[in-house]
Amino acid sequence: MKSDEILDCLGLYCPMPIIETARKIKTLKPGQVLEVLADDQGIKEDMPSWCRQTGHECLGVEEDKGTFHVFVKKSG
Repeated sequence: MKSDEILDCLGLYCPMPIIETARKIKTLKPGQVLEVLADDQGIKEDMPSWCRQTGHECLGVEEDKGTFHVFVKKSG
């Protein structure tokens, strides 16, 4: 999946990947896609939940050798 920006949250644990995502997504334009890299398995449930609460769209989660690639489309 293609993204406009990448946010490296490797080594960070809940709730830091969500906090960093919330901070970074403010810098994107509506419709842009943020790819969040994380190695905390909680991201698989936390990010879709956060997206539902904030109105952003979780486009999917891909896993590659213990690294999760989470794609979030900014609302608006």
